[in-house]
Amino acid sequence: MSTNDPAARSGPYALLFRHVLRRLDPETAHRLTVQSLALAHAVPGGPALLRAAFGTPAPLRDPRPVRHALGADHHSPLGLAAGFDKDGEVPLALLDLGFGHVEVGTVTARPQPGNPRPRSFRLPGDEALINRMGFNNHGAAELAKSLARARRTERGQRAVIGVNIGKSKATALEDAADDYRFSARLLAPYASYLAINVSSPNTPGLRDLQTVTALRPVLEAVQEEAEDAARRLRREVPVLVKIAPDLHDEDVIAVAHLATEVGLAGVIATNTTIERPASLRTDRTRIEQIGAGGLSGPVLAERSMQVLRLLRRELPEEAVIISCGGVTEAADLRARLDAGADLVQGYTAMIYQGPAWPGRLARQLARGR
Repeated sequence: MSTNDPAARSGPYALLFRHVLRRLDPETAHRLTVQSLALAHAVPGGPALLRAAFGTPAPLRDPRPVRHALGADHHSPLGLAAGFDKDGEVPLALLDLGFGHVEVGTVTARPQPGNPRPRSFRLPGDEALINRMGFNNHGAAELAKSLARARRTERGQRAVIGVNIGKSKATALEDAADDYRFSARLLAPYASYLAINVSSPNTPGLRDLQTVTALRPVLEAVQEEAEDAARRLRREVPVLVKIAPDLHDEDVIAVAHLATEVGLAGVIATNTTIERPASLRTDRTRIEQIGAGGLSGPVLAERSMQVLRLLRRELPEEAVIISCGGVTEAADLRARLDAGADLVQGYTAMIYQGPAWPGRLARQLARGR
């Protein structure tokens, strides 16, 4: 459940986490991290320094991509899951850390503050997180402006930046398709791909959209906007749907078949879980005190792998699967790829292992470890 890599247990970040970051509210620590990345990326020579310090070192650099997926070249199969850079403030800096792609968001049609704080909690003994952020973000229009700025440079144009869109809390479920359509229309021109989030546990009723009847109009609305943008841009804008690990297998299969029928590029599996497994090491009293929210971390690995195998069996060969949930080490990354994932995403492990994590996994994968 925890990393077995000694390098991740020692060094400057381990000391920083143990003596500073762990003492801060998780959301405050996160905000400081984003601000630090923005500052480092803004100074002259900053991007090169980030790549040298955390990305793939010169001996392992190779101009050939590791794989081609979603119409783009990926120099690492590991990407950053949605939730870290909700408003697209630092996608290029995150890519400099060694991620092959970055998924920004979740963003909603209109700005919203999210749930009351505190709303993010660490479970250090499990290297896990519980969050009930509630899609706090500045809205689709502001994200579009941020991504437009990022895309102005040559490097920004080549960057693989996915955009994760969700339903506004104030929007009724029956109006969800129009809500998603609005965001897709604004953001498709700047997105390497669009991800439809219907699986966060922190927006009331959202997971009800995973039923096939409710999901169809949402998928169709976003797919139509993506196709319209593709005609104007003369490039594909792939669309994926992100599902919860808590779906029953038959529901996973139903969503997979619907995604294929509607013409989506694939599926992201999985989001956080509302379950609190008995395998958690954290004291149950503490878990009960934290209350509701989505659980992420190594505890998700088994179910995430089950869903991946199920999707690979049910989806067409050309459909893309991004496997997410419980990825901690290079061995996890390799196992997901061997099980049929086209790409893999992580987030929680970086909180515990630091900014060197994505580059380290990319190097270890390249060395065949």
